[in-house]
Amino acid sequence: MSYSVGQVAGFAGVTVRTLHHYDDIGLLVPSERSHAGHRRYSDNDLDRLQQILFYRQLGFPLDEVAALLDDPDADPRAHLRRQHELLTARIEKLRKMAAAVEHAMEARKMGLNLTPEEKFEVFGGKDPEQYAEEVEERWGGTDEYAESQRRTASYTKGDWKRVQAEAADWGERYGALMAADEPPTGEAAMALAEEHRQHICTWFYECSYEIHRCLGEMYVSDERFKAFYDAMRPGLAEHLRDAIVANAARHTS
Repeated sequence: MSYSVGQVAGFAGVTVRTLHHYDDIGLLVPSERSHAGHRRYSDNDLDRLQQILFYRQLGFPLDEVAALLDDPDADPRAHLRRQHELLTARIEKLRKMAAAVEHAMEARKMGLNLTPEEKFEVFGGKDPEQYAEEVEERWGGTDEYAESQRRTASYTKGDWKRVQAEAADWGERYGALMAADEPPTGEAAMALAEEHRQHICTWFYECSYEIHRCLGEMYVSDERFKAFYDAMRPGLAEHLRDAIVANAARHTS
């Protein structure tokens, strides 16, 4: 029994584009091809996809997922045991976070919260809560998410305008850099990649180079983030991703 890429996308709740990406990077290569060259997935392929999605939900970057699944010394039961341990640890962390969330709620009550009109004014007509639920699902159990929630709880309208202004200024300078045909591995691009990381550290949470690399990959793989950066200048998302990788390498090598 084999399944088309569309069927598998429906089973797993992922996009066809995601499955194509997993194939391109060798993470999930379908076992078969139809006479017309279309991807066909076996039951074993579906088992591997399930493991991939488990690890992704736990926050593992794709390269680490590949290393874990391709470890010749690991067996499926070992993967399940590891995932169970990680989930148990996350549950415990969430329990500990409950008190922190209560404090954040109090801080929000005491802070100068924005009115709905001010929110739309600050964010240029875009709803800042549009992806809030998804963000919480993806990163809600991390220290970085808790830190970001703690910091932003008391931000004023002026604070958010400053965040936006700094980001817009950075975007203009990065667009100019690309217009000058500066390579992503060049000093100028790496400096702006580092400025991008420091902006996150200043306003939201301590963004390590490893986290920054993961964000860079997301800016390319997630079509919404890609559209956001490419709106500044076509191709900016991939250029920035490569600059982030180069900048991280020079700081961690």
